[in-house]
Amino acid sequence: MSVSEANRTENPRRITILGSTGSIGCSTIDLIGRNPSAYRVEALTAFNNVAALTEQAKTYHARFAVIGNADRYQDLKDALAGTDTEVAAGPEAIVAAAQRPVDWVMGGIVGAAGLAPTLEAVRQGAVVAFANKECLVCAGDMMLDEIARSGATLLPVDSEHNAIFQVFEFDRRDAIEKIILTASGGPFRAASLEEMRHVTPEQAVAHPNWDMGAKISVDSATMMNKGLELIEAYYLFGLPEDRIDILVHPQSIIHSMVAYVDGSVLAQLGTPDMRTPIAYTLAWPKRMVAPSPRLDLGEIGTLSFEAPDSERFPSLRLAREALKAGGSAPTILNAANEEAVAGFLDRKTGFLDIPHIVSAALETVPASEISSVEDVFSIDSEARRVARELLAETRLEA
Repeated sequence: MSVSEANRTENPRRITILGSTGSIGCSTIDLIGRNPSAYRVEALTAFNNVAALTEQAKTYHARFAVIGNADRYQDLKDALAGTDTEVAAGPEAIVAAAQRPVDWVMGGIVGAAGLAPTLEAVRQGAVVAFANKECLVCAGDMMLDEIARSGATLLPVDSEHNAIFQVFEFDRRDAIEKIILTASGGPFRAASLEEMRHVTPEQAVAHPNWDMGAKISVDSATMMNKGLELIEAYYLFGLPEDRIDILVHPQSIIHSMVAYVDGSVLAQLGTPDMRTPIAYTLAWPKRMVAPSPRLDLGEIGTLSFEAPDSERFPSLRLAREALKAGGSAPTILNAANEEAVAGFLDRKTGFLDIPHIVSAALETVPASEISSVEDVFSIDSEARRVARELLAETRLEA
């Protein structure tokens, strides 16, 4: 059977990709390009990359293309002149792209900026594959309420949650003892605190296993990424915080595990290639052929595991504390972390200052209940303001 035959569907699946020029978006485009007759691209969005968005829109005949940076509207309009692609710009236009009727949406916009469009895609009742963990971190209860109301299907793209989803028996939840999120440990897994004190942005974004964007790579290096994933898992799988474990697995071959009450532990394995979980969601409930390198355990030889070091990676503790506090605490955690990581990438603060800034923001900004998207944005804005003040103080002290 050919790849085309294996991937064939009865009707082309109508799709929208939010964040099509980012790492997740480009991997999704790669999969679509291998079998373009199976998919019809409705909308593509990007923040600033007009050239890549234009190429994607022309290649896949997108009906709607949006650039988030409104200042680039004319550039995109000129680039797509003479095509049938409708063009728009700005955050509201990205939300409008998410509202267009389709079968499947990729929520690939990084950070809190992805919340509003991903929430709108859920409200349309579509199958929503999401790589934006902040949607559940910042507004988990609200997202679950909207899913229940609209009948949307939420499919996790993060390799860890996707792995759990594949082996989690939702109809036998009482048989599940715990879930185990694996973590590579990042580039500084074996580094001393003194060595971590002098880490540069270039070192932090050089992940040993995964090809990711700068922000996510830094989150992996601080292990905040795993803390955010813990909060995400809490909402996705409905288990309490104390039944969600984290285990460092440097090879990134076992992507996560589910432990059952009879002592069985089910795991999903694969090479570290995001096209595998994306393909799982793109073809769901079927499976499709993906070009990911095939796993050869004989060649790998050894898989190792270790407990995370909470002293060198305090972000894990901060995430658990925010989850226990509830309300807006995870929103504050996420916003402060985004600002601290941006400050580090801009060389305004040190690597070890990132969790300290997040901790101080959690102590400074009062936690409250969240009942609307406006609440999320208001709390997010306040947490960012406080984090920026803390960044300025850190820089002055340096």
